[in-house]
Amino acid sequence: MSGQDEKFSLDAMDLRILAVMQTDASQSVGDIAASVGLSQTPCWRRIKRMKDAGIITSIVATVDREAVGLGFTSYAFVKLALPSRDNMEAFDRLVARWPEVVTCERVTGAVDYLIKVVTTDIKEYDAFLRDRLLNGDLVSDVQSRIVVATVKETTALPLPHL
Repeated sequence: MSGQDEKFSLDAMDLRILAVMQTDASQSVGDIAASVGLSQTPCWRRIKRMKDAGIITSIVATVDREAVGLGFTSYAFVKLALPSRDNMEAFDRLVARWPEVVTCERVTGAVDYLIKVVTTDIKEYDAFLRDRLLNGDLVSDVQSRIVVATVKETTALPLPHL
């Protein structure tokens, strides 16, 4: 059952387990259990319960972009030509197919979307803009912000604040 189908309450131990897993989910259940002060079997049950509830959605490897040749990052503010439900759904479907887009947020204000685009270089980003993002009548404007340095990047949520 997913987290949307079932009400799920996290306690302090669940939050500690999640905090440890957000730092390094490749640890064994025994190591995670030892880190949070719990025995292995109850820790495993809690992790399984959080997976089943849809709280833990996946366990992935974080890859260094530059180490694999993806050294160019840009944020693009995207304005749809007509921000209708159909156009938003069409844009959502397009973005889901573009591997260069690693984050897409629908936002309020003067633009409709904020997307994070990762490519090898500025030439590849330009090709992405021309051949994908601006290819068609769906998008009326794009304002790009090129990343010159990444100061902080994490996938970890601020769980201790809950």
